[in-house]
Amino acid sequence: MSIRHFLDLSLIDARTLRAIVDTAHRMKRAGKIVPAALKPKGIETAVLGMIFEKPSTRTRVSFDVAMRQLGGQTIGLNHTDLQLGRGETIADTARVLSRYIDAIMIRANSHKTLTELAEHATVPVINGLTDKSHPCQVIADLMTFEERQGAIAGQTVAWVGDGNNVAASWVHAAGKFGFKLRIGCPPQLNLEPEVLEWIKLEKADVEVTDDPVEAVRGADCVVTDTWVSMGQTDAPRRKQLLGPYAVDQALMSKAAKGAIFMHCLPAYRGHEVTEEVLEGPQSAVFDEAENRLHAQKAILAWCLGA
Repeated sequence: MSIRHFLDLSLIDARTLRAIVDTAHRMKRAGKIVPAALKPKGIETAVLGMIFEKPSTRTRVSFDVAMRQLGGQTIGLNHTDLQLGRGETIADTARVLSRYIDAIMIRANSHKTLTELAEHATVPVINGLTDKSHPCQVIADLMTFEERQGAIAGQTVAWVGDGNNVAASWVHAAGKFGFKLRIGCPPQLNLEPEVLEWIKLEKADVEVTDDPVEAVRGADCVVTDTWVSMGQTDAPRRKQLLGPYAVDQALMSKAAKGAIFMHCLPAYRGHEVTEEVLEGPQSAVFDEAENRLHAQKAILAWCLGA
């Protein structure tokens, strides 16, 4: 069997992605004791290596607990714990780690690091976040949407703010799961050119506008993210550009009745979202955060052959 890397939603067929989300739902219903039918064979002796070039709360804890609930073990490694921090190549690191462990999750600064690691690893590699995409987050987001709003196919999601890595994974999800995605962002912070090209090639139902109200109007879900991601150095410029895209109750009122709000966290109240929205009845952010755990279990199970 070929290695099952989980690098980007765009690289995995729609049927498989649908099955991963369905498994995540079943994992949540099962609770902490995962049924044998949902576990990969040999998981009791499997070890997940987790590499962090960026700080993490949800990714680190959810992957650690997910692997433990499946019955396996984990080892967490910061960038400075590895010889990567002293110049060893990604290729050599991949070859060595593949001799020790059964899967690698990496939270990387550069998408190139992820792809090079996967190219040389002989075990599954999982994208825990890069500067280009965040597919694990969006699996949890899809799961959260469906808990609140029903099957996502045919529904409308609005993304408001920076056309960043999470937005890119939402684009890929729209193309794979058959829902409409409207993105409202300033032109200066639009989606990357390769993501816009992917929309055209895949004929995904994605519209991009610079009008946040137009993006949100009638949507079943409104999603945003922090304005300044880790490592970005142009905070004043970004805050100025994104000010009109803050999600407040007035903007949420333009969405469909019963629409939900999501944010992958950490959230900065009073910037990209108001306290009223984040803590209000439409907010699903803490269910969304919990669902990272169940999504990671489903991703791990698929990567390891369940």
